[in-house]
Amino acid sequence: MFVQIWSLPLALFLAAIFISIPLSRYLAWIMDGQYKPLSLFAWFERRLDSGPQSWKEYLFSLLIFNTLLFVFSYVVLALQPWLPLNPDGKTLLAPSAIFNSVASFMTNTDLQHYAGDQHLSNFSQIFFGITNLFISAAIGLCALTAIIRALRSDAHVGNFFVDLWRVIIYLFVPIAFIFAIIFMQQGTPMTFKSVYPVMTLEQTKQEIVLGPVAAFEAMKMLGTNGGGFYGMNSAHPFENPTALSNFFNTLAMMIFPFALVLMYGRMLRQIRHSTVIYIVMLIFMAGTVIWTIHYDTEKPNPGLTAHAEKTYSIPNLKAPVIVPAVSALPLDQHLGNLEGKEMRFGTSAGATFAALTTDVTCGAVNAEGDSLNPLAALSPMVGMWLNCIFGGKGVGMINMLMFVIMGIFLAGMMVGRTPEYLGKKIGVREVKLAIIGLLIHPFMILLPAGLFAATVWGMHAISNPAAHGFSQSLYQFSSASANNGSAFDGLQVTYGFWNNPNPAPEAVYWDIATGLVMILSRFMPMIAMVAMAAFLGQKKSSPFGMGTLRVDTITFGVLLLGTIIIVGALLFLPVAVLGPLAEHLGPMPF
Repeated sequence: MFVQIWSLPLALFLAAIFISIPLSRYLAWIMDGQYKPLSLFAWFERRLDSGPQSWKEYLFSLLIFNTLLFVFSYVVLALQPWLPLNPDGKTLLAPSAIFNSVASFMTNTDLQHYAGDQHLSNFSQIFFGITNLFISAAIGLCALTAIIRALRSDAHVGNFFVDLWRVIIYLFVPIAFIFAIIFMQQGTPMTFKSVYPVMTLEQTKQEIVLGPVAAFEAMKMLGTNGGGFYGMNSAHPFENPTALSNFFNTLAMMIFPFALVLMYGRMLRQIRHSTVIYIVMLIFMAGTVIWTIHYDTEKPNPGLTAHAEKTYSIPNLKAPVIVPAVSALPLDQHLGNLEGKEMRFGTSAGATFAALTTDVTCGAVNAEGDSLNPLAALSPMVGMWLNCIFGGKGVGMINMLMFVIMGIFLAGMMVGRTPEYLGKKIGVREVKLAIIGLLIHPFMILLPAGLFAATVWGMHAISNPAAHGFSQSLYQFSSASANNGSAFDGLQVTYGFWNNPNPAPEAVYWDIATGLVMILSRFMPMIAMVAMAAFLGQKKSSPFGMGTLRVDTITFGVLLLGTIIIVGALLFLPVAVLGPLAEHLGPMPF
């Protein structure tokens, strides 16, 4: 039993670490432009290269490109009924659903208030979905590359369009091709055919939805995008047919986040520094995986176990509240909580995936997050709240850089010495920008979550009362702000097609609110940290002295670990108590 549970996460960690080391070398080689392109590729690069860019020009190009990407994606979905590859006549999504979907895929969030197999044609899946899977993932990596160049005081931070080309052509396309072949071999469909008619055992006709699923799945996982071709995401047998495909699905979302941390060190020539950060991230990731497996795979579903009668005294109520006893269902739960799990992947696959998918801000799911035991559900929330446990492509390391600056600043203040990072003195401007980047995330979670919990917008959307209902709303905004994309799918947020007679009652409010949160939480921290790196990189280097805090030691690792825990607890412990912890403690723990 022990081997069955822990062999999968252990194999995933070892494989991801093993791959990330050579992959980080390749990433640094490509992003530093040390390769010699083929003549055709060189021709394209010369036309994309508009010249060296300052950090402001780089950001301006990035934002303008994303604006055009938003418009293009909106037009594709708005014209869906009249575009090809739509033989079953899928109509127009509701305008708010189009806005939310475009904002979601453009920001690498892929939070879906729709089901792809029900609401999107194959044309939309390709030119809206797959296109954004490649481009949105590449943009975060480009931003990290610009920050690295700024920190090492390069004369310019590169050219955004050339960087985007490099990431897509030399990194994503070849590796996604390899993974797509693996998925096809395991049984994932790859076709332009939209529907396939079959005859069921009951001798009735049924149409099976098909499409370029293998191509979608490969980049969905490699780009830590997370949006599913099907509504069931990676629990669907076409997206994830076997236990082996599940292993490669999970591994795919880990390799780039792991490698990018080491790439950061290689490009800065500070590999020991990045190794310390890498180890800190590994500690957090291992902790979330162990926690989730222990409280979900090794524990029964509390909704199916017996509970004795309990009496609670509540202030301002004269009579005590009596919760009646509940009988257990006659089920053997030695395999833990199996509700919402796909057992063809193994007993611990759902819990492992749930923790990892939020640690790397992927958001794909192979089990129902809403069905996790209360304490197990706390782990993916923590992954999204901290938002720096490897994280997505580039943005994970960008978010960790905020904690690095904050930790060094606090340590410097405690010993009465001007804090330094990479030999550059951290001033007021750099600290302000790091704090702005750090606080945007909790602000974009706590404010809307509180607003929706206090209004009918949230009350009408939750499918469970009390603490679990609050957790559903809290999870949705945590996922949107972390650009994650996973959800507690009991939340009623789907409007569907524009002429749907029975949409979710408050879907429009959820579409608009989460869409705005995704956009602001994606670009505001990115802008703040690129500016911070540029200002820091412009300063003269100071020689290391006896009082300098080295960033490549165990001491720094402990400091960084403590900073993340303390800051994260101060920001999110109250809502954790109101949600998963309150649900675990009762009175009815389900």
